[in-house]
Amino acid sequence: MRILVVEDEQDLCETLAEGLELDGYAVDKCFDGLEAYELICVEPYDLIVLDLNLPGMDGMEVLKKVRKQDKDIKILILSARSTVSDKVTGLDEGANDYLAKPFDFEELEARVRNLLRRSFTQRESVLIWGTIALDTSARTVTINNEPLSLTKKELAVLEYFFLQPGKVISQEELMEHVWDMEADSFSNAVRVHIASLRKKLRNALNTDIIQTKIGEGYYLIKQEDSV
Repeated sequence: MRILVVEDEQDLCETLAEGLELDGYAVDKCFDGLEAYELICVEPYDLIVLDLNLPGMDGMEVLKKVRKQDKDIKILILSARSTVSDKVTGLDEGANDYLAKPFDFEELEARVRNLLRRSFTQRESVLIWGTIALDTSARTVTINNEPLSLTKKELAVLEYFFLQPGKVISQEELMEHVWDMEADSFSNAVRVHIASLRKKLRNALNTDIIQTKIGEGYYLIKQEDSV
């Protein structure tokens, strides 16, 4: 999943981005409201963590402008404006959640997980596909209750598949949602990670559940449907 963190306190922004990256998310960051709005207009983010006191354009104005164009993108306000009226205004203007500063990072992580699951109509913290269980909180994968060792990027790719079961997912879509904007879109990173993930799953399951639709992308099949 791809997240944009918008926070004018650069040290805090860097810390938030680093923490979310450790959780396996692809994270972009910026410190200015106008720059954030311009990024949101051109980049396919799954979730925005948005401060309100921003230079360039106030965070509330960013929220209003984004909501006029996109009703679906998840927005979590993270702000020192902590009165009830501030929270009510933010939620009424279209924020999906509101977390006041100071905050505990573990709570932020939980809210991020909840919003991202909600965006794919999946509420459970453990995603199940056949005998595979992916714990979105612990960031672990087991097969028949046995741990499967995956890199953070492999786990992120598998999670994206799980959240969109049956959908054919192109390399471009994976690059947009699992990698950040620093990634080289012309590299073979997607193919390399898919090949590695496929191999690990095949060795554990004795079957290949990641299939390729030529010219379109990749999709998951149930173990009992594999040949």
